[in-house]
Amino acid sequence: MRRVVRGAVTVAAVVGLGAGLGACAVSGGPGSAGSGGAPAQVRAVADTEGLSGVPVRVKGAVVVVGEKDAPHTVKVYEDARCPFCKRFEEGGARALVGPVADGDVKVEYTIASFLDRNLGGAGSERAANALRASVDAGKFPEFHAALFANQPEDESDDVFTNAFLLRIADRVEGLRGPAFDRAVRDGSHEAWVRDAMQAFREDGMRGTPTVLIDGHKAGGGEDAMYGEASFAGVLRKAGIGS
Repeated sequence: MRRVVRGAVTVAAVVGLGAGLGACAVSGGPGSAGSGGAPAQVRAVADTEGLSGVPVRVKGAVVVVGEKDAPHTVKVYEDARCPFCKRFEEGGARALVGPVADGDVKVEYTIASFLDRNLGGAGSERAANALRASVDAGKFPEFHAALFANQPEDESDDVFTNAFLLRIADRVEGLRGPAFDRAVRDGSHEAWVRDAMQAFREDGMRGTPTVLIDGHKAGGGEDAMYGEASFAGVLRKAGIGS
């Protein structure tokens, strides 16, 4: 299922083949955030070594993970509060780790924040700000994985407070420090967060996760995005991986 933009409310609809299958989407009007608090326990991520040491940089409003001259580009559009993005990151996205580490693919992340308007609160914007700060700290892949691992079960719960984001960062070795903590608490990258949301709109995106492989929407059917093996098959059809 995919959350799509319809008038002033978020609705669910099945979409055709391609990226954004079963996803969250922009609403025409503001919602009201849930009152659920941050989880008592912060979940660790066991296997984040695959992309350790891979180049990460900011290019305009996107975060690029991988070698600059990688022959293939995968564009990923996400919102930190989107549960379907969590499914993608813990499923299909794992098929990208090898190709990125091998220098065959670079991934360009556009971090949207429309779910704050849909659902109320500011968790998506705060999370996007913290993700941007993690680039400067050299820990974007690790923090990105940890953030989605600690996403609330109900996306209407606005749990991504600055305090909770820093608790998640505690699980990423070497991330916490004066510069990162200050950037999170002060919202130092608010302008970049707005630019990323504007880039999402200008690219014509209406939902997350949306994935483009070398400029083309990923295909493969309703479940292809959310399984490592199935998405690896999608990548192979695009000439990525063996």
